[in-house]
Amino acid sequence: MTHTIRKATADDAGPLAELAAVTFPLACPPSSSPADIAAHLASTLSEEHFTGYLEDPDVTILVIDADGRLTGYSLLVDRPAADPDVASALELTPSVEISKCYVHPDYHGLGAAAELMHASLQAAAASGGTGAWLGVNSQNARAIRFYEKSGFRKVGTKSFRLGSTVEHDFVLERPLP
Repeated sequence: MTHTIRKATADDAGPLAELAAVTFPLACPPSSSPADIAAHLASTLSEEHFTGYLEDPDVTILVIDADGRLTGYSLLVDRPAADPDVASALELTPSVEISKCYVHPDYHGLGAAAELMHASLQAAAASGGTGAWLGVNSQNARAIRFYEKSGFRKVGTKSFRLGSTVEHDFVLERPLP
């Protein structure tokens, strides 16, 4: 199957929400309740929210398009970190947040995530960023290993509200190419 990585368009909002419903739960701790995951999907990763992200000039969404089917996406935010824990931890500014970087589980282990991360870092650098940062759940060992292989290192911690619970994330940062 061939694929390309491209900027998302308004027509991608629905497929992005469908993909997020599959991929986001995989990043959650095993103790996360289905209700909390559903609440987060509704409040952050719905078709309506993706439409808003696509209209935001500070947001770039890249997608992996595999013969017309979206199999991965990243969402980059090019503005200063609003969370004071993140802002105080970052060493490289200006910094672009890689807010989301997910690949459908059918494509795990095939190099798609590394390609998407590479394209995301290139897009962040093209926007003028000096560094890139992201938050990752402290219990998500697989993602942490992937981000470390991608050149990120831990610089701090932050809290993340998932429905009715508060999760603890590591803040990871890396210089841009």
